[in-house]
Amino acid sequence: MVATDHPQFFSRPSDVRLAARNGSYVGPTAGMASRFVQVNLVILPEEQANGFLRFCQANPKPCPVLAVSEPGSRQCNALGDDLDIARDVPSYRVYRNGKFASTQNDVADVWRDDLVTFALGCSFSFEHALLQNGVPVRHIEEGRNVPMYKTSIPMQPAGGFSGNMVVSMRPFKAAEAIRAIQITTRFPQTHGAPVHLGDPSLIGIANLGSPEYGDAVSVADDEIPVFWACGVTPQQILMDSGIEFAITHTPGHMLVTDIPESQITLF
Repeated sequence: MVATDHPQFFSRPSDVRLAARNGSYVGPTAGMASRFVQVNLVILPEEQANGFLRFCQANPKPCPVLAVSEPGSRQCNALGDDLDIARDVPSYRVYRNGKFASTQNDVADVWRDDLVTFALGCSFSFEHALLQNGVPVRHIEEGRNVPMYKTSIPMQPAGGFSGNMVVSMRPFKAAEAIRAIQITTRFPQTHGAPVHLGDPSLIGIANLGSPEYGDAVSVADDEIPVFWACGVTPQQILMDSGIEFAITHTPGHMLVTDIPESQITLF
């Protein structure tokens, strides 16, 4: 059940988390709790955690680390109060032996004492800044999840992990694209400036109408597709690396934190 058709209904991070926790909201979180940071989650056994941390350090554009939990803990004080990592995301994905196994709205039943949570910056945070500056965001306008694509852009192998980048796309007219680049450059901890704009085939994307994750959005003839490094990259990396067990957020369904966006913005 979805509590509202309008994500902006949730003005506070705790509202979003509580709705996810009690199952009254299971949809994407774009546009929710503006002015607060949303994060991607990668949850994996402690045995692989140090290797994954090295991978993130080698690839900060798609994997900007904002916080790391203690093993087994479902709380993380750096992200917020009254927060349950296993229940406060609207939708999770579970992976087993390098394969996507299931989508769940609550992962308390599969939680393990050795799990370490990585909170990675998310582009939904800079979308609030785009909107505040009059730059439209198409998937929010159309009530859809952001489109995300596999690419041919290689990541730096590290810690036993390797693979290619996943990107998110937002279309803009030329002047809007320039402004979007200027604004998002101020958010390095939530992916920062784009990694590509224009011809998607140059980064291995064959069809903008068929994203691997999220939903397709309309792109007008006078608009330029602009691509940002995406926090779904680790999900693809986990599968490519054949990890034994892991949990992530479902693409577009983020953990909304109590961290003000002002704390991660460069002025």
